[in-house]
Amino acid sequence: MAKPPANPTSGVLLVDKPYGITSHDVVSRVRRAIGTRRVGHAGTLDPMATGLLVLGVNGATRLLTWVVGLDKEYTATIRLGAGTNTDDAEGELGEHTSPEGVTDAAIATGIAALTGPILQRPSSVSAIKVDGKRAYALVREGEEVVLAERPVTVSEFEVLAMRRISIAGDDWLDLDVRVVCSSGTYIRALARDLGESLGVGGHLTALRRTRVGPFAVAAASVLDADDLADRMLAPADVATRLFERVDLTAGEATDLGHGKRIALGETGGGTLAAVAPDGRLVGLVENVGGRAHVLVNFPQEVGA
Repeated sequence: MAKPPANPTSGVLLVDKPYGITSHDVVSRVRRAIGTRRVGHAGTLDPMATGLLVLGVNGATRLLTWVVGLDKEYTATIRLGAGTNTDDAEGELGEHTSPEGVTDAAIATGIAALTGPILQRPSSVSAIKVDGKRAYALVREGEEVVLAERPVTVSEFEVLAMRRISIAGDDWLDLDVRVVCSSGTYIRALARDLGESLGVGGHLTALRRTRVGPFAVAAASVLDADDLADRMLAPADVATRLFERVDLTAGEATDLGHGKRIALGETGGGTLAAVAPDGRLVGLVENVGGRAHVLVNFPQEVGA
């Protein structure tokens, strides 16, 4: 791996997480590769999952607050025939029930019921905290955890392919699916709930995150790339993909950086990305009475 740069700058890095490692493992490796401790991520992936992780480096970690809540897209494989205690293939299988009698029409009905605004009970091995401890940690300690339902939105849930298979004499039905959903949706829970609605149980055997908001896994870097520092997206590039852009004069950029409420022209509502003439992201602001109210500043870095 290449030597980390002496003075790493800020940016957002898109990484295609490989199978079998945690999101924290990815963060640790990126810290070493880029040479900074200030690396965070916008939403975890389980070790069995692959796909897009959005990482913030140095000052760009401030942007992650706005990335976490973006909608997400996944491809996954749901295996019908039994549930597991983790709702995925890493858990212990429950009683097998042959899905031989499950029809295409029944699957379509089950998926339709899980599409749109729904109440979803997260998997008991999620990272949600219960009395200050992660739910998955409580499960590992032998406690039974049943989490409360929460509202999520599944905007698209479609079957891409179906396969009837036999493993050790048992029949199974695998569904390759694509899901577009709001932040906080658990694809494992969709597998569980679909299987339960069909009366045969279900669990997840594969999961890949293909998109987070406007960022696609096709543009992500592999984790062992030797030039990760050079692959970071500039904070202004990221911010202007998420929000309307406001171009500042040099004087306005200086004033805004010093906390002054500069005048804004005609802009839309909501969050705005304020960009200096040199392309640097100065801050995220809101238009309040025709003036910029700073939500978060991005100070100019030494040597940048």
